[in-house]
Amino acid sequence: MFFNTPGKPTKFKHIIYLAAATILGVMLSLIAHAVIEINYLNWAISQGISVAFNSGCALPPALNFGLTVAGAVGGILLGRAWWRWVYVDRVWAKK
Repeated sequence: MFFNTPGKPTKFKHIIYLAAATILGVMLSLIAHAVIEINYLNWAISQGISVAFNSGCALPPALNFGLTVAGAVGGILLGRAWWRWVYVDRVWAKK
């Protein structure tokens, strides 16, 4: 098989796995933020609306914070699901 079987689950691996998944979630939320902001700015230009920038960002601070928190929470939930899938249930190793 191309992949090695996963090793024994340890507490340290679990912490690193969740941290990596959380970082992935935050990075994906940054990409979502950029896509939302680009679409908003294109829409504002087409409508002739002037946009007020707040600290270099056109979106409201609450939306910035909400996207970051949603990315972090989504990353944690995804990390927990993948941890169970790979290390606890070993779904892909049973195929």
